[in-house]
Amino acid sequence: MGFQKISTLDSKNEMQHFVRSLLNDVQAFEYMLANDWFESDIVRIGAEQEMCLVDNKTLKPACINMEVLARLGDDKPWCVTELAKFNLETNLSPREFTGDCLSALEAENLHYLQIIQHVLDEFDASIILCGILPTLRKHDLEMHNLTPKDRYFALMAAIQKHLLGTSFELRVEGVDELLVKHDSPLLEACNTSFQVHLQVAPNDFVKMYNIAQTLAAPIIAIAANSPLVFGRRLWHETRIALFQQSLDTRTTNDHMRERLPRVNFGSGWLTGDITEIYKEDISRFRVLLAGDIEEDSMALIQEGITPKLRALQIHNSTVYRWNRPCYGISPNGKPHLRIENRVMPAGPTPVDETANAAFWLGCMVAMGDHYPDITKHIDFVDTRDNFLKSAKFGIDTTFTWMKDKKVPVTELILKELLPLAKEGLTKQKVNPADISKYLDIIESRAKEHKTGARWALRTFTALKKEVSNDEAVTAVTAAIVKNQKENKPVHTWKEATTRDLENWHPANMKVEEFMSTDLFTVEKDDLIELVAEIMDWRRIRYMPVENNKGELIGLISSRMLLRHFARAHKIPEQQQVSVKEIMIEKPVTVTPETSIKEAMSKMHTHRIGCLPVVKGKDLVGIITEMDFLRITSRLLERQEK
Repeated sequence: MGFQKISTLDSKNEMQHFVRSLLNDVQAFEYMLANDWFESDIVRIGAEQEMCLVDNKTLKPACINMEVLARLGDDKPWCVTELAKFNLETNLSPREFTGDCLSALEAENLHYLQIIQHVLDEFDASIILCGILPTLRKHDLEMHNLTPKDRYFALMAAIQKHLLGTSFELRVEGVDELLVKHDSPLLEACNTSFQVHLQVAPNDFVKMYNIAQTLAAPIIAIAANSPLVFGRRLWHETRIALFQQSLDTRTTNDHMRERLPRVNFGSGWLTGDITEIYKEDISRFRVLLAGDIEEDSMALIQEGITPKLRALQIHNSTVYRWNRPCYGISPNGKPHLRIENRVMPAGPTPVDETANAAFWLGCMVAMGDHYPDITKHIDFVDTRDNFLKSAKFGIDTTFTWMKDKKVPVTELILKELLPLAKEGLTKQKVNPADISKYLDIIESRAKEHKTGARWALRTFTALKKEVSNDEAVTAVTAAIVKNQKENKPVHTWKEATTRDLENWHPANMKVEEFMSTDLFTVEKDDLIELVAEIMDWRRIRYMPVENNKGELIGLISSRMLLRHFARAHKIPEQQQVSVKEIMIEKPVTVTPETSIKEAMSKMHTHRIGCLPVVKGKDLVGIITEMDFLRITSRLLERQEK
């Protein structure tokens, strides 16, 4: 979405004009391919670094990207906005794939990050590189946090317009489970990545694209860094599921019609040329956006001028293939082709990201030599299955590899892919010291079985035994920020502990950060004896009453039960009593967005020890005086330290 003049298609004429430009672009593309216009005598690499911004005191999202860009000034065109106000992106320089290209890539990335961090210091904020920010909350993804630029508003409106259901749904199962609805596609802003570009010659594009598809799974497995979402432990690279579902306009039906999501891995091997991908995407996906298209690409072709193919690029930017074909124009005026690898998450550190890039780039080159047609060695369905399994299980995955061989990912990387990566980088005459530095990081991760995802999952699980969900994700985030500033490879990281919370100063804490969501409830016609037994079994003091739609209709406390049984003891002939006869019918409630301070005030004012948490009429959680005691005691302990 690097184009500035983007708009929704508001009329039939606008739609027809844009589609005509789109078809002209495809025709121009085919002409340039057939007549050997494309650059093929040089190989370049490049990258895009997406990042999140967090407040240093709370380690929650800092929605200040526009202010940061204003402070950076117009002389920093390499830093641009992303979808949400807590995101930024830097574009690293294209460089020839040889010599010190990898260490130069890392150095430039570090330099840009340092410049941004210097500005962030003024806002008491920090950069964090992670596939999904652990401290992100659902309400951080409301539309008021959309970066205020016309092209983002247009994109959100266009996706919303094509939604077939009533809301966007997330359904992801891992160690925990996430089932949640959201009213906007801004959920996409959860995801940050390190996107690596490889320039390829037109004659090699089909071969190399299919190899990129095959390599997607092992790259995800060894680079995974997105296991935590809203305090849930999900996939090792949950970004894969979250990105697809956040923009998925489909809905369930009572028929078996197939529809690909706009975020997809593809439907089969590439067999023709690069335009096969563009044609499929135009055929499958409605045009979402238009641009201010002034050029006539075919007219430019006739004049011998390389067209920008703006219409094609705009449409391509709204279909999110994990390996995306890219068209560009080189400084010499010649068009060129690139494969954009979008599977790599941001982080854990710049040196880790460069190692991921080195591993992928080296494997791409060597496998291009070893496999003139990789489709003869592995089925596409296995490649896609590997892709999904690696996103779920990361470094713990077992793949179906060449000739139907079953192989654990660590064995595949150590015995086959790392030697290939070294071979490919050597062929490109990359500096031997850089080859050793970056591939040694991949080797260490595989041998020690330690990716960013594995570190975060182990750390979070250990912390959960000591502190609340919010404190656990905050400690994880604090440790990530600390390790990133030292640019330490993730396989050397120690697990985060509660000591990482020492500089944490929670402010404006919300009820949703501390409420219990694993609820035990009863209905109004249930027996009081059942309520008493459940509360005894589960050692809880408050029992919400809900109807069969999940709406809160009452509340029972342990004190109410004591009062009831004391009276029943005096009147032994009393009939069986149901919940509705003793429950509080209109309990005092709060919403997930209510501040902790306001919730405590409500409990004090009404002299109650529990607040059901509702969204509309739906019961979504509960917070009690015990939760407040835990919050207070930990804050006091931290203050003493």
